Amino acid sequence: MILSDKRILAEIEEGTIVIEPFDRTCLGTNSYDVHLGKYLATYRDRVLDAKKHNEIDHFEIPEDGFVLQPDTLYLGVTLEYTETHKHVPFLEGKSSTGRLGIDIHATAGKGDVGFCNTWTLEISVAQPVRIYAGMPIGQLIYFDVEGDIETLYNTKGNAKYNTKTVRPVESMMWKNSF
Repeated sequence: MILSDKRILAEIEEGTIVIEPFDRTCLGTNSYDVHLGKYLATYRDRVLDAKKHNEIDHFEIPEDGFVLQPDTLYLGVTLEYTETHKHVPFLEGKSSTGRLGIDIHATAGKGDVGFCNTWTLEISVAQPVRIYAGMPIGQLIYFDVEGDIETLYNTKGNAKYNTKTVRPVESMMWKNSF
């Protein structure tokens, strides 16, 4: 079941959901709007290799915005830092974002219970579009979990995205054994 606005507020009060900064006007009927942070990144190499550490270059979005181009993967980050200790968070694009031709995640829309960080966005566009730091970019939806959890994400020794950051994080696929 998806949490309602009242339930999200109750979980924030209880401390099982943390959203910083929190703005009550961003709370929807059953979601919370998140915003684009000020940093983007692109991969240095045009051809990526799943078995190697593909390095990225970070840059700050200028005040007058930045034009995203098709055929380039941009890594962005949410302005909001979140913690979810009892629910499964899902990050989805806003319809207004999608109507500009912006996809905010390639496949990584689901978080794990215990995820405590900003969200790295895998951004691609259908046509050139100017974006701005602080613009609404997506929405978080929270689901109840059925059953007890053995290991929260933030306590897993092999969790690859536990380091708190305000910048986008590159793929850590290379840390997997395959």
